[in-house]
Amino acid sequence: MSQTADTMGSTIEIIGVPIDLGQTQRGVDLGPGALRYAGLASRLAALGHRIVDSGNLAVPIRETLPEEVEQHYLPSICSSCRLVYQAVRSAVAAGRIPLLLGGDHSLAIGSIGGSSADEPVGLIWIDAHGDFNTPQTTLTGNIHGMTLAVLLGDGYPELVEAGRPGPKLRAEDVVMIGIRDLDPQERLRLRASGIAVYTMRDIDERGIGAVAREALERLEHRERLHVSLDMDCLDPQTAPGVGTASSAGLTCREAQLLMEIIADSGRCRALDIVEINPILDRHNQTARLAVELAASLFGKRIL
Repeated sequence: MSQTADTMGSTIEIIGVPIDLGQTQRGVDLGPGALRYAGLASRLAALGHRIVDSGNLAVPIRETLPEEVEQHYLPSICSSCRLVYQAVRSAVAAGRIPLLLGGDHSLAIGSIGGSSADEPVGLIWIDAHGDFNTPQTTLTGNIHGMTLAVLLGDGYPELVEAGRPGPKLRAEDVVMIGIRDLDPQERLRLRASGIAVYTMRDIDERGIGAVAREALERLEHRERLHVSLDMDCLDPQTAPGVGTASSAGLTCREAQLLMEIIADSGRCRALDIVEINPILDRHNQTARLAVELAASLFGKRIL
């Protein structure tokens, strides 16, 4: 498929989700503002897209929820994911490409649920972490580390049912790229899951180009792709402003090439950009890099 034919000149709807309830490190709620400040809308508009910024969804503030601390903010994460689900479903129904600005990765329970509400999607999950824990396997209790498990139907029933009943994806609908930091039981669950997982070793040995093309081939059965980009997939020296940094990640150029190859397929119909923490950043470096990655995904070319 042609990127020019399929997504150039699209309407992209920006939806901010300033949620930081899924983890303990504070600051990712400021991510939507950092991405806007880095010029996201103007960068994509310059590529020929129409941009509609719907502002930020109303996500509860942690300090107003003392009664939810022991529950790891589960009730408010559920309500927030339902809001995200409806916002994304509405964007897709209107023929727009939803671009979610996080916030922590728990928002993807709603965004991926919403983008798959009326038609299945293939998911490209780009992350240092698996986010495949359950309440029984987690070491921290942090819900952002359970997102992908919930989407496949495992975890808190309230989250699994958010938006619509049951799993939102099947294992064969998912590829994971950049993985390098897994909890012990999470590793066992992923091995048994049937999900295609490309670790940093795979990238080191085979190159990001080969990995990206094979990932797309694995998702050929889905016409529409949802890309969920956790900025901690990159090496912290390249992207220091993230919620949960992990060493030895993707280089800037590897991440750019990955986005370009996905763009070549012409099938990307939704994007999450999550876990940017401006408090830990240097001169908004991580948000500016995220803007360039989004530009590559939506049509930026060298020639």
